[in-house]
Amino acid sequence: MTTAIAPATTWQIDPTHTDVEFSVRHLMIANVKGRFASVAGSVTLDESRPDTPAVDVTIDVASIDTRNEQRDNHLRSADFFDAANHPTLSFKSRSLSGDPTGHFTLVGDLTIRGVSREVELAGELEGRGDDPWGNERLGYSASGSIDRRAFGLTWNQALETGGVAVGHEVKISINTELSRPKH
Repeated sequence: MTTAIAPATTWQIDPTHTDVEFSVRHLMIANVKGRFASVAGSVTLDESRPDTPAVDVTIDVASIDTRNEQRDNHLRSADFFDAANHPTLSFKSRSLSGDPTGHFTLVGDLTIRGVSREVELAGELEGRGDDPWGNERLGYSASGSIDRRAFGLTWNQALETGGVAVGHEVKISINTELSRPKH
């Protein structure tokens, strides 16, 4: 008697139902939030190896939006993301621990400005279901934080009152919907 193993399935990120947001301290007194509007990628899940999903995400740096055009242009400049030379950010998974159908930790390599660092994201399956157009859907959320200096994002300005204009820790929040045709 043999046991059938479900093949790996690849899901596409639905960019219209995906948010990649960030928050960073400004002037040591408040948080500034922003988002990236252009996100693409896929997630390949293998039910026989749930600890090794293949998550491959690309984010267009030019799509940054903090609701302030001058700040967005500064963030695209060589002082920060250097979009002219590094037009994308990327994330590629390495491993998953915990329950992929509940709460889990996703470990992978985040690349910003050509610098890759391992990051951990706390994730959760938000739901699964079918849409009216014949696709199966998965919803996930994830969060984590990075020290922007580790990726070469070192621009700052000292304040007369002490501290700096831009905090070092960047909090990341992701909500994504994945889609694949039903078979």
